[in-house]
Amino acid sequence: MSVAYVIAFRVRDGQRGRFLDLLNGVLDAMRAEATFVSATLHEDPADPRHFLLHEVWQDHQDVLEVQLARPYRAAWHAALPNLLESPREIGMWTPVRTDRRA
Repeated sequence: MSVAYVIAFRVRDGQRGRFLDLLNGVLDAMRAEATFVSATLHEDPADPRHFLLHEVWQDHQDVLEVQLARPYRAAWHAALPNLLESPREIGMWTPVRTDRRA
């Protein structure tokens, strides 16, 4: 069963560009992973330092045991304390229904 992660970020003043550069590298790399389904990055229209990332993966255990340890994530994880005003908020959800326009 797939799993969705909803992750909220509040970026420090002056760190938006670096935040996006590092995150875009991670998103580009994870697209090639066999258990990856999708990712959507959202920006709060009222606050350009507030982001929401929605990721869907096929297997939660794979995310925990394999994906989080991928080398392409190392610089991203190391930089987070300097990039963010507060720790990211991570929620885990199991999809019930997905609709797309035909």
